[in-house]
Amino acid sequence: MPQLRLALNQIDSTVGDLAGNAESIVRWTRHSAEQGAHLVAFPEMVLTGYPVEDLALRPSFVEASRSALHALAARLADEGFGELPVIVGYLDRCETAQPKFGQPAGAPQNAAAVLHGGRVALTFAKHHLPNYGVFDEFRYFVPGDTMPVIRVHGVDVALAICEDLWQEGGRVPATRTAGAGLLISINASPYEQNKDDTRLELVRKRAQEAGCTTAYLAMIGGQDELVFDGDSIVVDRDGEVVARAPQFAEGCVVLDLDLPAASPEPPSGLVDDGLRIDHLTISSEPIAAYEPEFAGGYADRLDDDEEVYSALVVGLRAYVAKNGFKTVLIGLSGGIDSALTAAIACDALGSDNVYGVAMPSKYSSDHSKGDAAELARRTGLHFRTVPIEPMFDAYMGELGLTGLAEENLQSRLRGTMLMAISNQEGHIVLAPGNKSELAVGYSTLYGDSVGAYGPIKDVYKTSIFRLANWRNRAAAERGETPPIPENSITKPPSAELRPGQVDTDSLPDYPVLDAILELYVDRDQGADAIVAAGFDRELVTRTLRLVDTAEYKRRQYPPGTKISAKVFGKDRRLPITNRWRESG
Repeated sequence: MPQLRLALNQIDSTVGDLAGNAESIVRWTRHSAEQGAHLVAFPEMVLTGYPVEDLALRPSFVEASRSALHALAARLADEGFGELPVIVGYLDRCETAQPKFGQPAGAPQNAAAVLHGGRVALTFAKHHLPNYGVFDEFRYFVPGDTMPVIRVHGVDVALAICEDLWQEGGRVPATRTAGAGLLISINASPYEQNKDDTRLELVRKRAQEAGCTTAYLAMIGGQDELVFDGDSIVVDRDGEVVARAPQFAEGCVVLDLDLPAASPEPPSGLVDDGLRIDHLTISSEPIAAYEPEFAGGYADRLDDDEEVYSALVVGLRAYVAKNGFKTVLIGLSGGIDSALTAAIACDALGSDNVYGVAMPSKYSSDHSKGDAAELARRTGLHFRTVPIEPMFDAYMGELGLTGLAEENLQSRLRGTMLMAISNQEGHIVLAPGNKSELAVGYSTLYGDSVGAYGPIKDVYKTSIFRLANWRNRAAAERGETPPIPENSITKPPSAELRPGQVDTDSLPDYPVLDAILELYVDRDQGADAIVAAGFDRELVTRTLRLVDTAEYKRRQYPPGTKISAKVFGKDRRLPITNRWRESG
């Protein structure tokens, strides 16, 4: 049975940085070659970064991607890797598609290429295009219609791109029909809670359907709201795991595989879903038998809280670094939200790059002021205190505000101060709002919604407490100082905008609120279904009305890391002007 040493490069890339991404591909190809790899693969659209969104509709960018691909092929040969086949995802266009209504202009394609011998030896495009959640690929791409199969050292290797595995039909059954001994799927699959379990079962199922060893190569890193968690997987034809890569870690999985020999006659013709086999022979003779060195392995899985926390850290780190920033600024209230945001920022960027400012008013409690200072002491972030009372008194003297207007003024003064410091010192402001607050509009426009990025905007309040406890527990287990003061976790949540205020003055208890929101926001359940799940109708009616009337606020909130199936923004898109009410 022929042997093949496969190198799966689970790496990060940056949208639009063609030169930087190409350099990374060359570097990791060199590493793969040093490990003795016979076939090297990189993630979906690694050359351009993913997702490119409307850049796909710009002909100049498409052509730049195509030129960069050919230059990369030549560069790999110049570096001495010309005989090593390398699979690379990139942005292409269909040469044969005719312009028509309903098709993206220029017929761009989410494509991949096999680079060999200093040239682009074979290209193919994603066959199944996802059009749900954060994906808009019908808007951007036209599908591919080939079944690519390359013969490498006497093994036929079928190739696919991401959604080709997630949907039924297409390249998976075509792989079996073509008689391939290995299926490689390159992916840029965004992170969601619990998706790792779903992925594993998917890959196992598809390997059994394809009738061959299946390698699922994923991207890591972050792009705007999206986080990519890696977790590349290789399973045998029976669905048994051969190798599984770490989560949220860049690296190369090298694996020695025993695979079925290719048939004497290369496969050809039409196969499942009308796909045409596009076969390329790179090397027909098997490698001389060798002693395997890389048997795979199963990286330890992160527990649920560590996984989510890691995603939040990676998402923030990527956003700051890829947008050319170095330092961040956070308003520290002494509460749980700003405390968790600060802990994430310190873990992502290092405490020396995190700046905190406490902005107490006459309603701020002594314990909250003390908790903010204690957080700074524990984490080592830069800290200052600037009271807002003089500014508040000046506004009140001129305007005579009362009630909610008086409360919101305090928040807006803090937002103005944060942006002034940001402009003066060059930090970007982090907004500490959570998903529960954003859902019901419990945030002040141009106040606590001020910021360039919202690290916890997709995290419900109950999860905020759980993650804070996990982070402190993890620190204690390592013999470190827990970063978040215990009092920030245990005291009742409060905006402290009036005497004795707590969140439950205007909101249900968070465990109840979050359970309702999860059904309405994440699962799109209607009022009757939520009531049938055991919730009080009056409470459901009031909560859903709060959600519905706060859409205009959420549209003005900054981007933030997506960890759920329905983040506000890319996933959940509702009209602002909307008279439909689930509550009647």
